[in-house]
Formats: sequence, structure tokens, C-alpha cells
Amino acid sequence: MSASPNQATDSDRSEVTAGIAAVLHPAARGAAREVPDAPPRGRTAWSLLGLSGIGFGLLAVSIVVSVRIGTSGVSYGDLGRSLGSRLGVAEPLPRLLDSLIWDLRVPRVLMAAVVGALLAVCGAVLQAVTRNALADPYLLGVSHGASTGAVLVVVLAIGAGSLGVTGGAFVGALVSFGLLMLLLRRSGLDSVRVVLTGVVVGQLFAAVTSLVLMASGDADATRAITYWLLGSMASARWGVVIVCAIVAALGLAVVWWYSAALDAFSFGADTAASLGINVRRTRIMLLVVTALLTSVAVASVGAIGFVGLIVPHGVRFLVGPLHRALLPFAALAGAVFLVWTDALARVSFAPQEVPVGVFTALIGVPLFLFVLRRRGEL
Repeated sequence: MSASPNQATDSDRSEVTAGIAAVLHPAARGAAREVPDAPPRGRTAWSLLGLSGIGFGLLAVSIVVSVRIGTSGVSYGDLGRSLGSRLGVAEPLPRLLDSLIWDLRVPRVLMAAVVGALLAVCGAVLQAVTRNALADPYLLGVSHGASTGAVLVVVLAIGAGSLGVTGGAFVGALVSFGLLMLLLRRSGLDSVRVVLTGVVVGQLFAAVTSLVLMASGDADATRAITYWLLGSMASARWGVVIVCAIVAALGLAVVWWYSAALDAFSFGADTAASLGINVRRTRIMLLVVTALLTSVAVASVGAIGFVGLIVPHGVRFLVGPLHRALLPFAALAGAVFLVWTDALARVSFAPQEVPVGVFTALIGVPLFLFVLRRRGEL
């Protein structure tokens, strides 16, 4: 399926194209004065501001409530005291309870928010760059490469002393993306070739992962890797959260800077080129940034599916297709979605914890079918 994810009408197309031209070429702004600043579907600046306030408020509430959810109960008072003790305005909690809140729950919930935002934004970017409504952050084969890197560390102990599972997964993700770009070096980065080559590279690394696991014969290692592949926030710690948050902030700023180019890509490479965009260079930049962001997410928590696939489609219904609004709202929606999904994974089968990727798939499948039906493709 290669339909554009934005599904703009002819009138929307002309309006959006003129708006992009005004952004990219200051001289064209006079000719585009009749084009409204708001994205299609009637979203004004005030309505977007109101939605952003609702989004940030919902994210804050989600984080606070999610910290309380788990096999061990935590009250709002305990949460306030834990934070207050670090600000010097409250008595500290007992060490065990304080460690549960501050060293385990809070970084875990914040990691879910950061990863959810990363995956949703990467999905929105790739859907525009490839003009494929089914594109998600793992389209480039990065998740399979990360899986191979993690397997080599856990099963064969390659680089175990210096890299660890997270480092091995990150290196594997970068290697897989490097192979993808090597194979695409002469193709002009055509969207169809990017999709097909990404599938091929992903299947190659998936085969290597399966081969290593079968050759090892270690049932415990296979079980551990399988659990990791489904995604989990259980290993989140402050150091990893801070690194991911910094990378996320920088990466999201870069892709937001290319919002106008992404709008143009949604109408095809020819439209983008006609507006003065260097198509090849811009595609390389966006693919590199999304691969880096996805690599960080997968290396930190494993491969979590459907977030980058369904969240951008849902957000388009709310704010329209223009990426200047779509990207930040996708980040907010992805963060809220994964925070609540992780909370559900913690308590649904307590005391046993289910990998969060299982629940994103269970929730994501019916939601995506609903999106396809709304788009008239089902």
C-alpha cells in the first residue's frame, strides 16, 4: 500500500502547496496571502493552543497516576514526599519506599513517555518521506539489527564487558542502517526502494538472530532475548532516561525544522523538488535522524510495535496533515499512549509483568483497523 497518509483533497493540496512555498521561499509569501495559516480541517491557532494545553495536562496527569500503579501501592502523599525531600521541603520517606518511587517507578514512567514520543514522531516522518501509510519506525530494519546486536552480546558474549545489551543493540541498529544506506547509495533514495530495501535488511538481520539463538541451545538466553524483543520499561534507570531525553529533544527539533519539507514530500518528490527542496539531501537527513532516534529507543527498551504506526494517523484526525502541528502533537499522544500501556502491562497479570509490546499490539490492531476503515481502505 503506497497511498499518501494525508489523503488531501485537490483544494487542500493547492492550499498546502502554496503554504509550503511561502515557508520555503520568502518571495512567494505575497502570492500566498490568501492561504490560511491554519492547517486544513479548520484548526485555528487558538484551537491548536487549546489542544496543546489539554495534551500537556493529560500527559502530566498520566505520569503522576502511572507512578502510583503497580504491585506495591504508592499514595499521592508518598509521591509528594519523595519529590519534596529532594527539594528540601519535606521529610524523607523510608529508604525502601523512596527507592521504589524515585529509582524504579519515576524513571520507568518517564522512559515510557520519551520512547512513546520518539516512536510516534519517527512514524509520522517516515510516513511522509516514503508516502506509505503503513510506514513505522522499524521500516528501516533498525529493530532487527538491534535484536541481532543484543543476541550477540547475550548469547555469544561478544562485547559483553564493554557494551552490554543496550550498547550491543545500539551498535546492531546502526550497522543495519549503515547496510541499508550502502544498498541505497545509487538509487536516489526513491521511496519504494527505501521501503523494499528496509524490508530486505530487516529480514536478513532477523535470520541472523534466529540462527544465533538456535545454534546456542541456551533456553534461558532465548527466553531473555524473546522478552526483550517484545519491549519492556523494567530496566529503565535515570542515566538511560536522561540520555534518551536529550537525544529525543535534539532529534525532534531537527525533524520539526523540516516540517515544510515533510509537507511537500507528502505530495511526492516532484512536488518537493519544484518547491526548491534538495530531495536527496533532505531524505538522507530525515532517514538518519529517524534511524538514530529509533536505535536509541530500541536499544533502551526493546522493539515496541504499533506506536509509530497508529498514533500519527490518529493525530491527523485531530490537527490535520501539516507537520508543524502534527509532529509535536504526535509526540504528546505517543507519550500518553505508551505511559498508559506500560501501566496496563504492569498490573494486568500481577505479580507477573507482561512485555509492553504485547499490549501495544493488542490495542494497536483494532485501532489501526478503525483508522483504515475511516480512510475507506477496508
